[in-house]
Amino acid sequence: MTTGPGSVTFTDGDADPPAQRIELPPPAERGATVIRDKAVGRIAARAARVAQSQRAALPPDPGGSAPPSASAAVHHTGSVRVHLDLDLPYPIDIPLVCERIQHDVAEQVARLTGLRVGEVTLTVRRLVPSSDARRGRVR
Repeated sequence: MTTGPGSVTFTDGDADPPAQRIELPPPAERGATVIRDKAVGRIAARAARVAQSQRAALPPDPGGSAPPSASAAVHHTGSVRVHLDLDLPYPIDIPLVCERIQHDVAEQVARLTGLRVGEVTLTVRRLVPSSDARRGRVR
């Protein structure tokens, strides 16, 4: 049995009785899905962890490098602004890696939420020296 758009068919498990058909209001009248800032921030933080591991693998740090953190501001227009805080290894091409991480996070947030990502700002909390850089300067 087929039903038209905007209708739902319920059955009580028996094949004999006719199915009950309920007409739903048009999609525009049903309401909207609201994605909270905090949820988008969590998605962005996870995307930043993945992007950071792919774009700028941090060396093992005995002090423990903090995972990336993120905050988001969702606007009623369906767009979102994301801010990231993360650590990066040193030496590294900071502008290039930051640009790639911003792109990866924006793409992932847009794909998972359906929101248009207007801006991704990034703050580098600290630079973590690699094992080569820790040995000191070579003369």
